[in-house]
Amino acid sequence: MTLPPDHPPVAAPRIGLLLVNLGTPDAPEPGPVRKYLAQFLSDRRVVEIPPLLWQPILRGIILTTRPKKSAHAYAQVWTDQGSPLAAITRAQAAALQAELGEAVEVAYAMRYGNPAIAPALDALMAKGCRRILIAPLYPQYCAATTATVVDAVGAHLATLRWQPALRTLPPYHDDPAYIAALKASVEKGLAALDFTPDVLLASFHGMPERTLHLGDPYHCHCQKTARLLAEALGRPVDIAFQSRFGRAKWLEPATDARLIELGKQGKKVALVAPGFSADCLETLEELAIRGRQDFEAAGGTHFAYLPCLNDSEAGMALLHRLAMRELAGWI
Repeated sequence: MTLPPDHPPVAAPRIGLLLVNLGTPDAPEPGPVRKYLAQFLSDRRVVEIPPLLWQPILRGIILTTRPKKSAHAYAQVWTDQGSPLAAITRAQAAALQAELGEAVEVAYAMRYGNPAIAPALDALMAKGCRRILIAPLYPQYCAATTATVVDAVGAHLATLRWQPALRTLPPYHDDPAYIAALKASVEKGLAALDFTPDVLLASFHGMPERTLHLGDPYHCHCQKTARLLAEALGRPVDIAFQSRFGRAKWLEPATDARLIELGKQGKKVALVAPGFSADCLETLEELAIRGRQDFEAAGGTHFAYLPCLNDSEAGMALLHRLAMRELAGWI
């Protein structure tokens, strides 16, 4: 078909894939960290306290004191490529692009911080993507993670006159490919150790306990992942929850308390974080650095943190399989 001479240029229809992870400040400094925390902790999905009560606390206390402490933590794990989370997610997107080729345009975004979801969607559409798979990189569903990505995508769609067709990657906490990737990664990590762990501890990000009672499946998804991983490995996998914040009762047992307990008992420990698709502040600083310090201060002598799937061979094989399954019928 021949277009009229005055017809505006229109890109040929393409398929888009947007990987989305939690987020990161732009630099390990108090200013950028304050900006990041303000956005993150103002999300009603993340902190469910009514804004009239929460915002004065956030603006008056937390954003005054926490950014400096968090900036110090980020500085301990920052790389030449930026924050580990951003660098690894960027590498995952590049590896997927190489695997999928010209059939799919792959991009990545952060729910909080940069690159943001809205401009990433705009960029995909500018390249002709009329069908886009949104892939929140959270194996276990949680309203404070998966749902808030969908919220942000929907909020941007509401501003568009020409909207793309969308699909969303569902949680994959019990997907056989995910469990197989975890098994391969853990076995590789254990084989590289110079000791045999008495305890393999799986640490998941914590959530207030009330979210479980309100119907959020996150706790159940974490438990099932740990159970299936234990079956695949043929050995017990203990479970704990990290990153407690505030005075509310959180899911238990707490990772820091459990590490102290294991240190006192003289146990040899290997720690893994199956709920994180990429290593980040919560794994590299909270677990690998502070977790080790807590464990050793309690008398522990043998501790190892095993990396996330990241852009490893097993991790990328998983993401490629998930993407191909969800893109079926489009490519």
